[in-house]
Amino acid sequence: MEKNAHILLVEDNRMDIELTLDAFKEARLKNTIQVAQNGEEALDYLFGRGKYSDRETYPIPNLVLLDLKLPRIDGFEVLRQIKSAPILKRLPVVILTSSKEEGDRALSYDIGANSYLVKPVSFDGFLGVVRQIEGYWITLNIAPPGNDL
Repeated sequence: MEKNAHILLVEDNRMDIELTLDAFKEARLKNTIQVAQNGEEALDYLFGRGKYSDRETYPIPNLVLLDLKLPRIDGFEVLRQIKSAPILKRLPVVILTSSKEEGDRALSYDIGANSYLVKPVSFDGFLGVVRQIEGYWITLNIAPPGNDL
């Protein structure tokens, strides 16, 4: 994946959004981060619908950080639609959730999640997660063919 990746953060909790964005800023990562606050908005962004139709302004992301418990359309359905769409199915999706439930984790992987991370409660914890995401998904991981969008 390229060093200056486009990341879609799908999160409805304002505090978690700020914590994640602050952690990316503190880690001095140069990634572009777009936030979708519900599943419907995430799918509109990913499929280039409505206000997200301009791919110059809203490019297909290189990575999705997806919460599971979302209003309107939950994270499981967002993941299902990503993994069933030919243009998006290889897009890496990292579940970033507060759920430690084994069933949520199993279903996420069954649908096609690439990773499952439980949100830390502290800023230092979020910073550590962000650095690990950057280290693996943005620096080390070699994207599958067709995902060099």
